[in-house]
Amino acid sequence: MISFKQLRYFDFLAATGHFGKAADRAGVTQPALSMQIRALERTLGGPLVERGASGARLTELGERVAGRAATVLAGVRDLEELAFAQGETLSGTLRLGIIPSVAPFLLPSLLGRAATRYPDLLMSIRETITATLVEELVAGDLDAIVASLPLDHEEIEEAAAFDDRFLLAAPAGSPHAARSPALADLISADELLLLEDGHCLRDQALAVCHAIDPARLRSFGATSFPTLLQLVAAGHGLTLLPEMAVNAGIVNDPRLRVNRFAAPEPYRVIGLAWRRSSPRRRDFVALAELLGEAGAMAPGD
Repeated sequence: MISFKQLRYFDFLAATGHFGKAADRAGVTQPALSMQIRALERTLGGPLVERGASGARLTELGERVAGRAATVLAGVRDLEELAFAQGETLSGTLRLGIIPSVAPFLLPSLLGRAATRYPDLLMSIRETITATLVEELVAGDLDAIVASLPLDHEEIEEAAAFDDRFLLAAPAGSPHAARSPALADLISADELLLLEDGHCLRDQALAVCHAIDPARLRSFGATSFPTLLQLVAAGHGLTLLPEMAVNAGIVNDPRLRVNRFAAPEPYRVIGLAWRRSSPRRRDFVALAELLGEAGAMAPGD
C-alpha cells in the first residue's frame, strides 16, 4: 500500500533530482529516503527514477507519478487547512513565499502589521524566484506567495495589493541622469543592466524597454540590486529599480541619479496568490489587505 510518507519523499526527490538533497528536505537520512522510494517502486511495479552518479532522473512512469503525487499532497494539505479555516482569521501557521525584489523592502512592515493585528499568526518565510514559488505553492509546500501579478495559472487565485512604479538609475555624469523625466526609448541594449534570468523583474524591465532585443543584453549574472547599483555607479550602464527599493534608501551613492519615467509611468502590480482549492481564502484576503497597507506605507512615503 502506498503511504503518505512515500509520496512526500518522492515529491522531494522529483523536485531536487538528487537523493541527498531530497533527504535533507525531508529531514531524514539518505538510506531511509532511498528505502521508501524503492518500496514505492515495488508497489507501483516499475522504476520511478534512473539512479546515476550525477543524481536521479525520473523515468516516464516517474514523471506521471510525480504529477499525481503533487496533486495528492496538495489535497492533503488543503484538508489540514480546514481546521485553520474554522478558527480565527489569520491564526495558526502560514507558510509564505516572497520574491527577492520585494522581500527586503516589504517584509519588515508586513510582519510588523501582522504581529500587531493577528498575534496568533505564526508565519514562516521562503524567499526565491517566482517560478519556484509557484511550483511550491501548487505542490502544497507553501500556503501563499507574494509576487508580481498576474501569474496566469489555472490552479492559483490572485489578489492585487498595490502598484510599484519603476525608476531609472544612471551614473551621475551620464546624459540619462540629466534627463527628467527618463525616456525608455532612449535606453540601448548595450547600457541596460538587469538581474539574471529567472527573476521576474528582468522580464518586466524588458517590457518597459520594449525596443530592446534581450539577446543583445550584456550578462553580468547579478542576483541583487546592490550589485547592479555598484555597476551603474562605476559607469557600466543603467538599470531599472522598483520604487519600493528607492523609498527604502537603497540608492545612497552620490555617483548615482534616479529619475522617474515620463507618464504614463511603468509599474508592476504586487499582490498575493494562493491555491484555488485552499479552504483558507478568508485568511488570504485579509493578508492581501495587510500587504496593500504595507505597500502604501513603504519607507520614504
